[in-house]
Amino acid sequence: MTYSETQTEKKGDILIVDDTPENLMILSEYLIREGYEVRPVLSGELAIQAAELKPPEIILLDINMPDLNGYEVCKRLKRNEELSSIPVLFISALGETMDKVKAFECGGVDYITKPFHFEEVNARIRTHLQLFRLEKEQETTIEDLKSALQEVKQLRGMLPICANCKSIRDDHGYWETVEGYFMKHSDTRFSHSICPDCQEELYPGLIKD
Repeated sequence: MTYSETQTEKKGDILIVDDTPENLMILSEYLIREGYEVRPVLSGELAIQAAELKPPEIILLDINMPDLNGYEVCKRLKRNEELSSIPVLFISALGETMDKVKAFECGGVDYITKPFHFEEVNARIRTHLQLFRLEKEQETTIEDLKSALQEVKQLRGMLPICANCKSIRDDHGYWETVEGYFMKHSDTRFSHSICPDCQEELYPGLIKD
């Protein structure tokens, strides 16, 4: 099952961070109507706690907040290995170029200036959610390939094999047939037949010119 298939029950899990209750309520209500699962928080510290408790798929983050501003929140999230890949979209009334540069430098993937249009916010959320999910699927594929490569390396290594019956001893010390071992450690499946030399040995004279 791919990462995106596990998300089919919801449109997306969004953490919204803004110290102004009115802004938080308006944006939350809109995104809930659009089908998202929304968790609104009023401070940077609460945002970090909420993300650690249950990592969201995307974070909408205000900048000007008391105690811990949006830049510091983003930096702390990016230092957390489990949260670093979550896309952070800044939503702020600060519109200067340097404000935007600073947002990207600390790890943000997008910057939306207030006042904003809801349709624009929704479009940017959809884009970054899709990119985030594709990245997760790619990570899963890479891990699967690494696992498969490890199995191949294991099969290429030295295997203890009985000189008489040709059974193979596995990593736990148990002996099993060559066929059983390969079927357990790879996707190999066997069809049974007899090679010409064995056929001649077992059934002499059966093969006619």
